[in-house]
Amino acid sequence: MSFFKTIFNKTFARHLGIVIISGLLLILLTFLGLKLYTRHGKGFEAPDFKGLTEQQLKHLIQENELRYAIIDSAHIADLPPGVVIEQTPNAGSMVKKNRNIFFTINSWTPEKVQVPDVIDYSIRNARVMLESFGLEVGDLIYVPSEYTNLVLGQHYKGKPVEAGTPLERGAVIDLIVGQGLSNRTTAVPDLKGLIYGEAKQISQDLSLNIGATIYDSTVVSKEDTLNAFVWKQRPSGDGDSRLRLGSSIDIWLSVDSSLIMPDTTNIEKTEVPIREFEEETIEEENLDEEEFF
Repeated sequence: MSFFKTIFNKTFARHLGIVIISGLLLILLTFLGLKLYTRHGKGFEAPDFKGLTEQQLKHLIQENELRYAIIDSAHIADLPPGVVIEQTPNAGSMVKKNRNIFFTINSWTPEKVQVPDVIDYSIRNARVMLESFGLEVGDLIYVPSEYTNLVLGQHYKGKPVEAGTPLERGAVIDLIVGQGLSNRTTAVPDLKGLIYGEAKQISQDLSLNIGATIYDSTVVSKEDTLNAFVWKQRPSGDGDSRLRLGSSIDIWLSVDSSLIMPDTTNIEKTEVPIREFEEETIEEENLDEEEFF
């Protein structure tokens, strides 16, 4: 009975009410404080920092009351060194003041890779291995050997290069290849309509090189260079031409598709006499039938 009397005592109830109200006020103040601290609803879009150097982005960081950190670098040959190539969060994402923006920049020095050992490999396997290391196959230099189409050496800028030598990614490696003991030849492929990379690979698969590369006046930008196709070659790939292994094919490139499209004017000219001949034949047949009756 004394327990219930204590609960329903006015003094106890008053103290309990004060505790409950104080707790609710404390919770309310906590939420209001968090809202103010995190600036709830006051976010803004992150600026686009791509292409800016560290000195250039500092002003934009300070202006928006942000913070930043450079966490990584990568090498892209077509971009200036030191510029931002990636950012987290991305441009346009909602951020708040004092948010950290993380940057990946274009490295100041080209990335280095080690040259693999492709000696005693076939041309195809050597190319696959070099490309997997970020290197490119240059010229195929054929020398007399009892082994045909076997890589006997690897050169960089005209000099032998040993396996393990660090070179810039994208460096071109020339291969010394066995020609065999006879003057072997191969058919010249038809490269028309192919872009440079495709033409080079097909030629190398047949133990041939790409020689002179001539771009016409339609190729004016880097994108044009990548999309340009072969519209003329010497010697031609008509199926009758043959070259010795290691020989070169000169190619002309353009982005003008009309250079490789069939000439519809000539086709129309050849079709007209055929239609006239058919009409004359029909008229003659009709006259023969009339004479017969």
